[in-house]
Amino acid sequence: MMDKNGKIYVAGHRGMVGSAIVRALEKNGYTNIITRTHSELDLTRQDQVEKFFADEKPDYVFLAAAKVGGIIANSEHLADFMYENMILEMNVIHEAWKNGCKKLMFLGSSCIYPRMAPQPMPESCLLTSSLEQTNEAYALAKISGLKYCEYLNRQYGTDYISVMPTNLYGPNDNYHPKHSHVLPALIRRFHEAKESGAKEVYCWGTGSPLREFLYVDDLADACVYLMNTYSGNETVNLGTGKELTIKELTELVAKVVGYTGEIKWDTTKPDGTPRKLLDVSKLESLGWRYKTELEDGIRLSYEDFLNNPMRAER
Repeated sequence: MMDKNGKIYVAGHRGMVGSAIVRALEKNGYTNIITRTHSELDLTRQDQVEKFFADEKPDYVFLAAAKVGGIIANSEHLADFMYENMILEMNVIHEAWKNGCKKLMFLGSSCIYPRMAPQPMPESCLLTSSLEQTNEAYALAKISGLKYCEYLNRQYGTDYISVMPTNLYGPNDNYHPKHSHVLPALIRRFHEAKESGAKEVYCWGTGSPLREFLYVDDLADACVYLMNTYSGNETVNLGTGKELTIKELTELVAKVVGYTGEIKWDTTKPDGTPRKLLDVSKLESLGWRYKTELEDGIRLSYEDFLNNPMRAER
């Protein structure tokens, strides 16, 4: 169990995941939480990270900071995604170890698993075949991070764990028209179409890929739970165990937003991985299960979007 008075560093606290982890920690009675903005601490700068850990010496670390984006961003900025994520995570994990951090959680992504992995994807399928090309650079960086945690455990006896979330959504998401993930992109697109009275909306691909979605506050709850209950070298999948097609998701978002026009599909655009369902049997055996159903979560996300219009500009 994490000491209630222990110093907890949440890296990436302004992002969707990091801010949710801070909310979950506070909800569970943890008050000694330290954070830094990017302007205060650039995690890609080794000298800055060294000084931060030497000065603060956090007892626990949640590594939720990352450079993230959708298909367009990943495919257009391959080198940036690999370099920035790899150097960021190595700096943080290494300095945590050097400064005696009691426990660290590294947050990865389900994209670490092979493109044609068995479905649902068990933790054991990691590195068994080739990755999805559209996000290979990001996936390789994340694989490096989780492996470094494993190797520190094996070589030095640390207690560093890794979790692999499925597709996430919720408060403080990124709604940028080009650099966001599918669900927030759809929220923005249908909202703007409703506001402008557009008769039709075009969506990418065929709508046939299957996807799983986890509400970010459920994810944060799972992270705090596992930091208190789990130790081990194998990663833990975080998801719902449920999936739907992109077409079904699109129709559900349109319903929640209140868009009643026609939805059309641009089949010249890529679909991405055909299916990405996580096997969450390990997570459930550890005693945790998701709480927020998808339609309820989309409604909460849309309310957050409406209440925070500046997020649409990011």
